[in-house]
Amino acid sequence: MTDQVIPNAALLSGWRTSSYSNSEGGSCVEVVDGHPSGVPVRDSKNPHGPAVIVPASAWSSFVAALRSGDLPS
Repeated sequence: MTDQVIPNAALLSGWRTSSYSNSEGGSCVEVVDGHPSGVPVRDSKNPHGPAVIVPASAWSSFVAALRSGDLPS
């Protein structure tokens, strides 16, 4: 698998905070829906930093594992 990185995540629009992020603002993950290459993921505390693009199937598996309790949230 080739890693895909967007050096400046602020260039993408449509970021939303993950529902699994810390409600106190300390651990916030943001994603963009509908990106053609996969699911861009960034740290909300560093909006101009990099984002990694995760294959959509891997992201779906990750979210399913969180929802089922297989991974701690």
